[in-house]
Amino acid sequence: MSGHSKWHTIKHKKGVADAKRGQLFTKLIKEISIAARLGGGDPETNPRLRTAVLKARTGNMPKDNIDRAIKKGTGELEGVSYEEILYEAYGPGGVAILIDVLTDNKNRAAAEIRNLLNKGGGNLGAAGSVAYQFKRKGLINFDAKKYKEDDILAVAIDAGAEDVSNDGETIEVTTGPEELYNVQKALEAAGFQATLAELARVPRHHRDPGQRQDRESPQAR
Repeated sequence: MSGHSKWHTIKHKKGVADAKRGQLFTKLIKEISIAARLGGGDPETNPRLRTAVLKARTGNMPKDNIDRAIKKGTGELEGVSYEEILYEAYGPGGVAILIDVLTDNKNRAAAEIRNLLNKGGGNLGAAGSVAYQFKRKGLINFDAKKYKEDDILAVAIDAGAEDVSNDGETIEVTTGPEELYNVQKALEAAGFQATLAELARVPRHHRDPGQRQDRESPQAR
């Protein structure tokens, strides 16, 4: 009976992990497809696609999945056409929120975003009411228990990074949006494996510690 229980526990944990992995891959595929549709299927000439592919590689997505997503975006393979929409909103206490959405149904996405905001005590803002408060940056995270900050700093700064910080658990490298790919590539070549690599929207001005940083999180609708 003990062995039976243990097997079901392992099976349950694996099922949860597989579901999360599937959700991540679905989101990454949509990001890659829209980047390829807007800027072409060559990562070397399409910075946005380079970033999306980099994020997929960090998430351990197989190369075949990445290639198929690019071909769907360029029209070489049939697939759903996604549209990118940026919503500007306010949360409880007037906190500014940016919501990046990838959707195949603009009307449904708008209704769902509005409903979620209303449930949480927020509301949609007018175009331009929030976006000016943020700037785009590249963020690359590493496990601080696995690597030394000084070792990452030496490579990152030489590759064009803007800053490196360490909160004790995560070493975070900050770059300009255009430099994200090259800095990550240099760090990988030096043997550093990132836990996260993405474009983020960070506040232009100092915020209180209790206020969170709003990151780009494209969600399918």
